[in-house]
Order: sequence, then C-alpha cells, then structure tokens
Amino acid sequence: MSTLPIEELKNLVEQAKSPCISLYMPTYQAGSEVQQNPIRFKNLIRQAESLLQEQHGLRQSDVKELLQPALALDKNDFWQHQNSGLAIFVSENFFRYYCLPLSFEELVIAGDRFHFKPLMPLLTGDGTFYLLALSQKQIRFFEGTRHSIHEIELEDIPTNMEDALMYDETAKEGQFRLSSPRGSTGNSFRYSGSFHGQGSPDQDNPQEDLLQFFHIVDRGLQKYLHDEKAPLLLAGVEYLLPIYQEANTYANLMAEIIPIENIGVIKPEDLLEPAWSQVEPYYTQSRQAAIEHYHELAGTGQTSTDLKETIVAAYYGRIDQLFVSVDTQKWGNFDPQANQLDLHAEAEPGDDDLLNEAALQTLLTGEQSTPLKQTKYRNRHL
Repeated sequence: MSTLPIEELKNLVEQAKSPCISLYMPTYQAGSEVQQNPIRFKNLIRQAESLLQEQHGLRQSDVKELLQPALALDKNDFWQHQNSGLAIFVSENFFRYYCLPLSFEELVIAGDRFHFKPLMPLLTGDGTFYLLALSQKQIRFFEGTRHSIHEIELEDIPTNMEDALMYDETAKEGQFRLSSPRGSTGNSFRYSGSFHGQGSPDQDNPQEDLLQFFHIVDRGLQKYLHDEKAPLLLAGVEYLLPIYQEANTYANLMAEIIPIENIGVIKPEDLLEPAWSQVEPYYTQSRQAAIEHYHELAGTGQTSTDLKETIVAAYYGRIDQLFVSVDTQKWGNFDPQANQLDLHAEAEPGDDDLLNEAALQTLLTGEQSTPLKQTKYRNRHL
C-alpha cells in the first residue's frame, strides 16, 4: 500500500476510543539491518507503556492488555516482510497496522485520538506516481512513491498487441480481426469496426495497430486511474511516446519517457530512481506554486499563521490549503462549543497535537461539498 484512502482514515477516526496509541517507526526490509526492527519496536512499546501509565493513569496490567495486539506482531516472520515504515494504531478493542513506503521518524503518542500527521504525504498523495511500461509484446503497470515502487497486476486488459487485436497465430494466412460491439466474441475490450488483413501487426500498419492497441490499454487503465491525480510516466522505446499520447485520455500523463529497450526483464526497483528523477520536479513545482499563492494572498485577510484562528477555521471547514509541520507538536485542546483553545508547553492528560487536529479536519472536510471550501481563508501556514 503506497497511499491511504480517506475512507481508511475515517475508519481510524470513528473506531478509536481513548486512550489511543499511535506508534511510528522506520523499518528495514533486508540484510542484517532487519535485526534492528524488533529492537526499535520494543523500545517504542516501552515508551507507550510509560505514557499510558503517566498520562492516562492505567495500571500496568491494563496497559499490557491494551497493547497485546501490537505485542503479538513481534515475531521473526513479521519483521522479514516490511516496507520502509511501520504505523500502528491501538485503542480499546481496536487495532490496525500498516507497512508503508514511507520512512517515519520514531514516534509514540498517547492521546484521546490517533495521531495521523506523519501519514500526511500518503494521505494527500504527495509523491505518488504511476508508470506504464510499453512494448508491442508486453505491457507492465507500476505504482510508486519517492521511497518505493511495486507492480500492479493488470486484470481484464490485454498486455500485448497480438492479444489486443485478436491476432490468430494459427491461421495460415495470418488473418486477424477486431470485433465490433455486436460481435459474438467474449473479449470485453471490443474495438469499433472490424478489419481483416494479411500478415502480422508488426509488418502491415504497425503504427495504426499500435494506436489501436494503446486505445484499448488506455480504456482498460481507467479503472486503475479513475479519480487519480498522480502523474503517469511512460517507459519503453522513445518512438512509442507520441503514439500513446494520441491514445491517452488520462489528464496527468507526463511528456517524457524513460528509455528501456526490454521492459520484460526490468526489475521494479531499477525503475524507481529514473522515475522519481522525473516526478520530483512535478511535486516540487506544485508545492512551490502553493507557497507562492500563499505569499500573494498574505495581508489580504485570506491567510493566517495564528494557531487559534486556524484551528477554528479547520474545525468549520474553512481552509482551502494548509501548510503544517510534520515534526512539530502543539499540545492543547479546543472546545468548539465555547470556542476555547488551551495551549500547553508539554502534553497533559486529555491533550491532542493541535496541528494534527487541524490537518485531520482539513482533510476530512475537504471530502465534503465544494461550497464548504469557498470561504474567507484560503491558505494557512503552521
């Protein structure tokens, strides 16, 4: 899993019951460093035990019972199958863990709600990209982030041109045909019209055949890219790029191609560095544009760096863009009924990280209707 859907976040919010333990740690995937995983984990569990006793007044026996689902993970086989980071959420009768492609700083927080701020790059899709490796004989599809990449098995999509064009290899004269929607074939990727010809797709009109093939691939990818905004990269030989661009309907197809002669033998991890080198400027420019927009609005009454003002605006869904520090906590609590904000230098019983609350409310209200966001405050920086 490279991203966390908003529905999953809502589930974590709704199911939690105080006290809530949020545990984050970096993890190693291979080599001798894997041995550090259980050591880090045990140290963080001890921190969680102390917080539950000191801040929430739980007895040691109750702490052990609450953390038992997390403790049960500590087995050799579990540590051998990790990603870049591990996130664990525990509360009464509730337990979730996620092996994620994001290397977290070690962190344990015990509060009335779960702490999600380290997940923000995944929750907002920051750094996510897709990669489509193209050739006449094979199609491969990948999803990645700045930290990892994995292949997605394509279902119901022909992954080579011969299958896509229903080429009959057993026909003596090499006939092939494209079925119309009224055809009797069971192929779900029917292309309008029909064609009968001699020779192979490689020999007769290869560019037209490739274009038809790529139309079919583009249509099949819609179920994977539906409502996605992440950039889509292409990999393969360079002459394929303009042909696929003509067939493409995905809005965020990038204008470059990663040159690869044989996509069948390439390993996913070998694609990460060249892919990220093209994707990183896309996200850097996007963030820079948001920052410049913030500065343009500064002094107009549409921006704020005031914590209380921002917390109130986040609670009522009046934030369009929020800049928040992942590594900083502002402890306290907010009473929306009394419009009262209390800040503390150190975490006290009943406190939450108010920056986490602002980010969470902004994400959740962002899923609601557009008018909710058409308000005074467009940009905030915390």
